[in-house]
Amino acid sequence: MTDRGPWISRNVAQISMSAIKDMAIRSARIEGAASLTWGVPSFPTPEHICKAVARRMADDPEMGKYSLPDGLPEVRRAAAAHHKARTGVAVDADRNVLMTAGNIQGLNALFHAVLDPGDEIILTDPGFASHVQQVALCGGRPVFWAMDESRGWRLDLDALEGLIGPRTKAVVIVSPSNPTGNIFREDELRRVGAIARARGLLVILDDPYCHFTYDHAADYSTLASAPEMAENIAYLYTFSKALAMSGWRMAYSLLPAHLKREVLKVHDATVICAPRISQLAALAAMTEEPVHLPGFVRTLHRRRDLICGRLDRVAHVFSYVRPEGAYYVFPKILAPHRDSLDFSIRLLEEAKVTVTPGAAFGPSGEHHVRMAYCVPDDTINLAFDRIEAYFGR
Repeated sequence: MTDRGPWISRNVAQISMSAIKDMAIRSARIEGAASLTWGVPSFPTPEHICKAVARRMADDPEMGKYSLPDGLPEVRRAAAAHHKARTGVAVDADRNVLMTAGNIQGLNALFHAVLDPGDEIILTDPGFASHVQQVALCGGRPVFWAMDESRGWRLDLDALEGLIGPRTKAVVIVSPSNPTGNIFREDELRRVGAIARARGLLVILDDPYCHFTYDHAADYSTLASAPEMAENIAYLYTFSKALAMSGWRMAYSLLPAHLKREVLKVHDATVICAPRISQLAALAAMTEEPVHLPGFVRTLHRRRDLICGRLDRVAHVFSYVRPEGAYYVFPKILAPHRDSLDFSIRLLEEAKVTVTPGAAFGPSGEHHVRMAYCVPDDTINLAFDRIEAYFGR
């Protein structure tokens, strides 16, 4: 028997639960905590999506059954059309599209399909905490590609080549970024794509926040729009954020045909298929006008300005780079502290404010915290009222 118990694998024992979820669990135990930790939009699922699903539930006797493992044909066709409308690039609904139970599950299947023990995945640093977990869970090794905070969390393109080794399989890009909110520019992404093609690497585009670019919409670009990258791109689009469907667990992956065949094996072995009811919700989301989206964007834009204004009032506690997109800000801790985890736990237990420790997002995230501003205005204001009271003005 070991510290991990007699049944637990070394592979699972070596990783921790996502710090985002860990802090959310801690927060739930403290009555009245003002939580800025979890990136769950405060909006309800748009009414037209719920009504479309209700109609199908009333009329469709197949609602409670499995779909094909890669998804309902009509939903895959809609995903292919949705992608072409957004990027200009055509994909084949049968050869390239896989409906998944959220991007996390899609990434899990993808990492299992491409990684052997000891293989490497390059992750931006800071980058999404769950990517680090997933690579490790699949026996891979995360290689951290440090971003430059002094230049607004820009990519250090000159450093990329030096991170690529004989076991490198892929580079993961999230833009707008989680946790920094930075948008990577087209010239940066084109260079990443050129390096990946030259070195035979896959570029994994995890794209939850593409609709949330505020006054930087002109700066947003995606390598999914580059036809020459088609055989080197795995593109994952989720309905969780822009459609307020996080609980529906619905996304699609667009993959080169040979890669889809292998990913589908893992997908089938782990979930069989994405939930049929959620696929039909996604169908409504893709085929009806997203009349809700401008309102979502305006609200999040206002909340970004609100949280930045509140951060400005506690400049002795935090410094920060103003986020360009997504709905996170990633301030550096200036107040006395040991590390970001200790700071976050003390802030929760002593001030009843929940943030996520930055160390969870990679080595460059230490001495930072992530704050999500997708929560109601009242929650942002309550959190910062308490921060001001705790640290003084």
